[in-house]
Amino acid sequence: MDEPILTIDEREAINGGRWFSSLSPSLRHDILRCTYVKRYKDSALITARGDTADEWIACARGAVRVSSTSLSGKQITLTYVEPGIWFGDVAILDGDQRTHDAYAHGDTTIVCVARADFHKILAQHSELYQALLRLQARRIRLLFGLVEDLNTLPLRARLAKQLLHLARSYGVTSLANEGEVRIGLHLAQEELAQLLGASRQRVNQELKAMEREDALRIEPGGLVVRDRSALMRISETSP
Repeated sequence: MDEPILTIDEREAINGGRWFSSLSPSLRHDILRCTYVKRYKDSALITARGDTADEWIACARGAVRVSSTSLSGKQITLTYVEPGIWFGDVAILDGDQRTHDAYAHGDTTIVCVARADFHKILAQHSELYQALLRLQARRIRLLFGLVEDLNTLPLRARLAKQLLHLARSYGVTSLANEGEVRIGLHLAQEELAQLLGASRQRVNQELKAMEREDALRIEPGGLVVRDRSALMRISETSP
């Protein structure tokens, strides 16, 4: 169900996004005045592969799970879009169809800009062209880094890097122990394994090993990072 107004926390998530906050005040204003709000329950489909790209989207609360389906019918999770991140612009820019499915992960709020409004803003703000180029360049750098890691790092190191990323993006500092950070994004081990291109069994083994080393703690509600520096050392481990 659509609701027209963002909460204070949702608005702060949008305004505080690394890319969006780098834009000029006038451009941010013109983007936000064109947005409308949509709210989804957990696992609800937001956009489907093959859809016409009618909207430019940003996550304001929760997370958006971007996935595809293999030839055997298995769903593969590629990434999770966190609050403050914009997506869906590629299909609008090239005029082609959506390339992946996007689902709400937990109760999720998104803000949308209609395709027609997106192009109007582009026509009025040449700054947005450069900003989008920077955004795409950053995505390409991240993609190349993931491909390199997949081919050069053992699973243990890649898992540690993923946990550090999740702690930065979704971390909640423990009130009882400032050194501990709970990962607020709840992922089943199967979902974490999909992100790493590994089996759930192997990921489970590595998580238990890191727990024995006091780098993290496995709880029924998710993962708690106990020692970031230990995870950093693991992430730098060569084969």
